[in-house]
Amino acid sequence: MNLLLSRRALMVGGLLLAAAFPAMAQDKPVLRFSAVFSEQDIRAEMTQLLGSQIADIATLEPYYGGNLFKQGTELVALQRGNLEMGNIAPQDISNQIPAWSVLTSAYLFRDADHLRTFFDSEVGAEFKAMAEEQLGIHILGPTYFGARQVGLRGDKEIKTPADMAGIKLRMPGGDAWQFLGTSLGANPTPMAYAEVYTGLQTGAIDGQDNPLPNVENMKFYEVMDQIVLTSHLVGFDLLVISKSAWDAMTPEQQTEFTTAATAAIDFSQKAHLEREAALVEQFKGAGLAINTPDVDAFRAHAQKVYLDSDLAKDWPEGVVDKINAL
Repeated sequence: MNLLLSRRALMVGGLLLAAAFPAMAQDKPVLRFSAVFSEQDIRAEMTQLLGSQIADIATLEPYYGGNLFKQGTELVALQRGNLEMGNIAPQDISNQIPAWSVLTSAYLFRDADHLRTFFDSEVGAEFKAMAEEQLGIHILGPTYFGARQVGLRGDKEIKTPADMAGIKLRMPGGDAWQFLGTSLGANPTPMAYAEVYTGLQTGAIDGQDNPLPNVENMKFYEVMDQIVLTSHLVGFDLLVISKSAWDAMTPEQQTEFTTAATAAIDFSQKAHLEREAALVEQFKGAGLAINTPDVDAFRAHAQKVYLDSDLAKDWPEGVVDKINAL
């Protein structure tokens, strides 16, 4: 009898302990993170930093180089529940929410600080709410990875958009990306990120556009002859988590997660800005010509192309003025 009571007491005690400490009764959730950047990228360090800072909330499981999901497919994987976190291009969001295409247009953001100010503003909150309500993703913040510059084979001098005519410029797939290439005066050609090196090497493409840290990471400079400093787009992706994974957290966990994500994004942005400043001289030393075009001519041409296009009809009224005023 005493033995039976003791066993019952142990069972009741165990149940009470599990109720009092639920974290002990179940494993932490695993958040699979997919990105197309390489493991050597600064943003991979950002991801590792985030994982260490949220270790008490969840286990972050990163996959780099498009090994889990190819470029452009991560958003759908998040929506289908096959992925919990990703570094998503705004162009991919604009494919499903046309109003977002304004954030992919050339010469919209002045620099990295202007980009961050936008996403922290009221108008930025409206865009984040669109993504959460319509796509089921929660945006933690923009991950700046440098101003996009044009890299080319050959020594053709590029001063204005007219000089880009006929140039097969690799751009990622999707209408927003392709239109960006058109706004520069080039002939945009879709190609997967992992194929760009070979494409340049074989002449399948004449050039590509990427921030300088990407050019270094992927060694594109080995198969290019010049860099044209168009600075046509402040390059950024969105660090996102699926709404279902986000909603599964307590408000306290969400606050801790947001703080950790902001710190990781801050680290990445600072590192990218420092790296960009050093890379121009590094590429000169590697034998590349570094050319500065008439950026005002590129800006005027690009903005006219966008405003004359069907894309602008999807932009919220007055949004460009609001962003310019920030």
